[in-house]
Amino acid sequence: MAPIDLRSDTVTRPDEQMSAAMAAAEVGDDVLDHDPTMRALEERAAQLLGTTAALWVPSGTMGNLIALMLHLKRGDRFLAPRGSHVLHHELGSAAWLAGGMPDPLEWSAGPGRPTAEAVRAQANVAMGYDKLNTTLLCLENTHNGAGGAVIPLHEHAQLAAAARDSGLRVHLDGARVWNASVALGVPPAALTVGVDTVQACLSKGLGAPVGSVVAGSEDFVGEARRVRKMLGGGVRQGGVLAAAGLVALDRIDALAEDHENARALAEGLAEIGWDVTRPQTNIVLAAVPDVRLTLERLRAAGVQAVPMSGQVRFVTHRDVSTADIKEALHRISEARV
Repeated sequence: MAPIDLRSDTVTRPDEQMSAAMAAAEVGDDVLDHDPTMRALEERAAQLLGTTAALWVPSGTMGNLIALMLHLKRGDRFLAPRGSHVLHHELGSAAWLAGGMPDPLEWSAGPGRPTAEAVRAQANVAMGYDKLNTTLLCLENTHNGAGGAVIPLHEHAQLAAAARDSGLRVHLDGARVWNASVALGVPPAALTVGVDTVQACLSKGLGAPVGSVVAGSEDFVGEARRVRKMLGGGVRQGGVLAAAGLVALDRIDALAEDHENARALAEGLAEIGWDVTRPQTNIVLAAVPDVRLTLERLRAAGVQAVPMSGQVRFVTHRDVSTADIKEALHRISEARV
């Protein structure tokens, strides 16, 4: 019985079209001459994200770290919603390498979403010589720890305005911003209005084997290229990987299928008695009495998931079909997990 892998949308493998594009990619030394396929991907990503420039990076963690290293001075305080990826899933690099002091914002507007009032209140804490300077707001859309929750357009605009009014820069961890754009029916660029920088993954729902982009102004990307080199992220014939990213960017609309499968999974789990939150995108969170035991039972039933925020997380993706979702529900029901 082959396992049905719902651990993450990072487990996808390149299909024949993507593999063929990688094999046929025009390449050059990206560190020395800027690989032509890499340049094409970066220009395409910048256009989609509504920025003037973009830079390919090996991972979303590196993309976020580069942005924080350039936005923060050592000891600067930055704000991010509670449970954000930059706070809990990047090995403390925001503090360790970027030198920032993170301060979480509560979800006062809904799952994964602070209010603009909370941003203003936290940004404008009385300052003294012994107080931290607050210089950055880091948002996450969709919010992984909140089950792929989306920040609506009007709330995003309010948050960006609150940050700007308080003298903060804004970085958007948009690892799954493509999912947010599909869920809201708006272009990705509509979700980056008012931000200074954005990171977006190609290796999650879009299915590329490696890579993310970090985007912003020409000056930012020029400095980001230097920091990427310092962190060991410069690649040589990167066009092989960029070609996969170009194919991935043609598949944004297909994320709607993942969202439909996530809803079907959530509804099916609810029908057999699971306590699940209706997903907005491709992540389903289920509250269970014992996460570790539940994951063991799921694994024995041939269904793979992971822990997240004290719950069980299932993630739908392009390598899991509607039939696979039905089979997963059948296995879970038959095994009485």
